[in-house]
Amino acid sequence: MTLPSRPGLEAVPAYRQGRSAPAGASKLSSNESPHPPLPSVVEAVQQRLATMHRYPDMSAAALRGRLAERYGVDPAAVTVGAGSVELAAQLIHAAAGPGDEVMFAWRSFEAYPSLVRIAGAIPVAVPLDEHHTHDLDAMLAAITPRTRLIFVCNPNNPTGTVVTAEALEAFVAAVPHDVLVVIDEAYVHFDRTGSFGAGVELFRRHPHVAVLHTFSKAYGLAGLRVGYALAPTEVAENQRKVAVPFGVTDLAQAAAVASLDAEDELATRIDEVVAQRERLHGLLTEAGWPAVPSQANFVWVPAGERTGALDASLHDGGVIARAFPDEGIRISSGSMEDIDRVQSALQIPSALQEARA
Repeated sequence: MTLPSRPGLEAVPAYRQGRSAPAGASKLSSNESPHPPLPSVVEAVQQRLATMHRYPDMSAAALRGRLAERYGVDPAAVTVGAGSVELAAQLIHAAAGPGDEVMFAWRSFEAYPSLVRIAGAIPVAVPLDEHHTHDLDAMLAAITPRTRLIFVCNPNNPTGTVVTAEALEAFVAAVPHDVLVVIDEAYVHFDRTGSFGAGVELFRRHPHVAVLHTFSKAYGLAGLRVGYALAPTEVAENQRKVAVPFGVTDLAQAAAVASLDAEDELATRIDEVVAQRERLHGLLTEAGWPAVPSQANFVWVPAGERTGALDASLHDGGVIARAFPDEGIRISSGSMEDIDRVQSALQIPSALQEARA
């Protein structure tokens, strides 16, 4: 007996979560916050525990209202989802179907091609330039009459590079208005360039821009799964049609609102992550690895065929990172103790390195 199987799923790899770390090791494979939840956020979640037998507000009215007020936009333009990845899926399903094309840089967020294929659309991956950033000219040249969405991950995951505000403005202006440009700013809080928040300003000025933000990274709510999008109201309405009902729990909504109330405290934590990111980059370059300057909460090392050697040294030193075989390795910025462990691990020659010496 052969059970039903949808054609095309054989080309969709299951999403690979960052490896877990054994006791005593540093898990730097998933770009998580190294800080525990803020006490005020924990309290807000605890206050909702007694009513978790009830369904959450599917419209997330309180959270959407706060976000609309924050950005000065119509609440109808704000949508929520279980992290920015679910919002990306909503946008794809809302705007593209079989035979349509969805474009993104590569390498970029590894879920993009799978999300596109699951929707029945065609993924169009445009290689990054020699600086490991988006090749916007090549992306413009790749637009066809079938292009429906273009994702710009900014800062880019896994390379940590940023498209400048000026370059992004010119790109958006050149993209036809019947193509939705989705600026994925999951890591925007760690950006220390003049491009910080460029996506929101472009959303205000252009009719074909959507922006994705998440509470998983800077806000430290990865385990609760909540993010939001700003999108043209007609797009946002279609997102709500394709969204999973009750996809954002009551606990997640409460934690997100409490996090918005605690941004001064969170800013201090973000500064600590940025400081350790800069230290991590310096340690890698001093050790002879081609680390790319980053504006996210991780550092990318395009080590090529030496990726396995670096991964092995880190692993032997108690550091679990995210390796992309024969391409590179992404190391999240953790606590001071985590980066101390990276520093020690970089001094450990792996068996693979010794074999190649």
